[in-house]
Amino acid sequence: MLPALIGLTAAAAASAAGYQSMAPSGQWFGQTFTAGARGSKQIALTYDDGPNDPYTLKLLDVLAKHSVRATFFMIGRYVQQLPDIARAVAQAGHVIGNHTFTHPLLIFESEAQTRTQLLQCRSALQDAIGEHSNLFRPPFGGRRPATLRIAHVLGLLTIMWNVTGYDWNAPPAAVIEKKVARQMRGGDLILLHDGGHRTMGADRAQTVIATENLIQRYKDEGCEFVTVEQMRAVRG
Repeated sequence: MLPALIGLTAAAAASAAGYQSMAPSGQWFGQTFTAGARGSKQIALTYDDGPNDPYTLKLLDVLAKHSVRATFFMIGRYVQQLPDIARAVAQAGHVIGNHTFTHPLLIFESEAQTRTQLLQCRSALQDAIGEHSNLFRPPFGGRRPATLRIAHVLGLLTIMWNVTGYDWNAPPAAVIEKKVARQMRGGDLILLHDGGHRTMGADRAQTVIATENLIQRYKDEGCEFVTVEQMRAVRG
């Protein structure tokens, strides 16, 4: 009986650890920033996997139209391919963070490989836009203790999310908006995508439409759109 119980306990622990390694709100492996103060009127829009031509630029047009600043987590190899778009994001006043160089699932990467991914992305961003934020978002949200330790040593703050539009497979804008609305609870940090990690040119037209509609909806409800840095400053 005892060996069976030990086996079940070990299996449950492994399952829980696996969940924590991918769950946006999981804190077992180290502290991450997931959202603002519950009930707050602040909303932070974040976009992963860019820069991506033409949809990053289309998003910039929408954000400028509504005077909203957002946070973009960029893939280093795409920054090298499209430095002009990365610069356009920075010049528009948006915050740019590190999303690794090639977008691997870091829970399966060695410590040396993880460090290289972060440093290469940092270098690509530095070459394209110069000084940028110290924010880092792990691809797929995947991390383990070593991931967060290496990020910390490099001076990076790990940023997750508490709301996602599940837009990586390009559903209709109305679906994205509905999924976001179901998760909102105040002080929300929303994950969307302006690119795709598999290849340049991912179709994000529906995300662009959803972004405009979400901004209009929540501004009408009295919400304020902020960058992750601004949300962190308030949350403390």
